[in-house]
Amino acid sequence: MPDALTIAPPTTARPTMALPTMTGRSLRLSLRSPDALLTALLLPVMLMVVFVYLFGGAVAIGTSYVEYVVPGVLLLCAVTGAATTAVTVCQDTASGIVDRFRSLDVPGTTLLAGHVTASLVRNVVSTVLVAAVAFGLGFRPHSDLARLATAVGLLLLFVAAVSWLAAAFGLAVSAPEAANGVMFFLMFVCYASSAFVPVRTMPWWLRGFARHQPATPVTETLRALLVGQPAAGQAWVALAWCGGILAVSVLLSTVLFHRRCR
Repeated sequence: MPDALTIAPPTTARPTMALPTMTGRSLRLSLRSPDALLTALLLPVMLMVVFVYLFGGAVAIGTSYVEYVVPGVLLLCAVTGAATTAVTVCQDTASGIVDRFRSLDVPGTTLLAGHVTASLVRNVVSTVLVAAVAFGLGFRPHSDLARLATAVGLLLLFVAAVSWLAAAFGLAVSAPEAANGVMFFLMFVCYASSAFVPVRTMPWWLRGFARHQPATPVTETLRALLVGQPAAGQAWVALAWCGGILAVSVLLSTVLFHRRCR
């Protein structure tokens, strides 16, 4: 009979068991940084109020500006949450805590997936806040439950894609302060899109970039799904962008993690 002390549990169960632990740890780290947490949760709400009340009257788009701007603010939720992911990933690799996790046989992808899952949770909370404030400002979705569920699914896919991209950026830099710079790059991508103003109103040299980058098809698809318009044309482009960014970011994050923590 084999010695019972030599029988170890299957190693295939460890990543599954470790993911909730890593996610809970990332959420607790967020609670220990209330300034970053409040920024991720409240900044999109504040920006929406600013755009609706300060700039909405000057933007003639043929419809209520609050209905136009909500999808763009939802993308900003993903961007601000992704910045927190980049910072926490960079802090982990710089502090040496990764070596402790590796000694416990926790895969690097599980550690990174915990940060990304925590980003999804934070974005769900931020999205609920944005939706509540938007409802108070007069936003009313004209869609059924199936289209609303599709919009939520697309938004979560976009959040996962930019969160993995932020994780890769956090692994590529050596200081948490530099990792926070990913938010400014992603915010520029959102601003230079149809998230807040129609692309046709932009200068000619900016329209090409605005039309052929991920934020515009994702925004247009979310807007169509929320207001009850056809979304098939832009939906496939949005899914292709999100899926491509997600696949490349996961692969890049894995490579950078092994290079930095070997």
